[in-house]
Amino acid sequence: MKDSKTRGLISVIVLVIVWQVLCEVTGVNQALVPSPIKVVEAFYELITKGLIGSISRVTLVGHIGISLYRFAIGYITAVILAVILGLLFGYHPGAFDVINPVVQIIRPIAPVAFMPFIVLWFGIGNLPAIVIIFIAAFFPVFLSTVAATQNVNPIYLKVAQNYGLGKMKTIFGICFPAIFSQIANSLRLALGTAWIFLVSGEMVGAQSGLGFLIMDTKNCIRFDSLMATMITIGAIGFLLDYLMRVLEKRVNLLFGIRQEEK
Repeated sequence: MKDSKTRGLISVIVLVIVWQVLCEVTGVNQALVPSPIKVVEAFYELITKGLIGSISRVTLVGHIGISLYRFAIGYITAVILAVILGLLFGYHPGAFDVINPVVQIIRPIAPVAFMPFIVLWFGIGNLPAIVIIFIAAFFPVFLSTVAATQNVNPIYLKVAQNYGLGKMKTIFGICFPAIFSQIANSLRLALGTAWIFLVSGEMVGAQSGLGFLIMDTKNCIRFDSLMATMITIGAIGFLLDYLMRVLEKRVNLLFGIRQEEK
């Protein structure tokens, strides 16, 4: 594990060095293709002063906080509702067969396609981005939970029946721990998808956040700040995925699920 982290760090360092050397050797216009040094300077400007030339005086840290606030509300709400409904519909396949055609029609539609309606119904601000995140995260978790519940080991259900457990205790006390490792994969998939669409949602329906900052840097023709913002978005996405892996391992230990190191 340590060796893989070291190799990953080395690859990033090599990439930055090659990037800087190419900028110096080619003599490219750094206003259009900023070097790593220019990007670092842009980071400092965004963190200390905000984007110079913008009507917004929110700093990079402020935009990050706003985006994470929206993401947390949308993602956590979607996951809780998707897992609960997925367990219930998975346990009752007949009911799922009724709603499945509707789900399969809505699921392939990109969340940003709903943006005109979302902005019309909710206005601009936090709600449009939160709704976009909710839509992006809900369906992967919901469908994965339904499939996992329908394929739960029949022995677990037989044991629950023998002990006289009710439906709710069987669903949430037996099925959920048994299928959590399968649900966890969809949680990570949904997390990455929701983070991508958060940025898309903020580009249209918000006046703050990292997505808004992407558009703001473009309008100000500040490609060094644009690159800094893009790197920030990628780094936060990487960190969120890492934290999800840690959380998954801890919950697996809580449920007594043993997994091989990935």
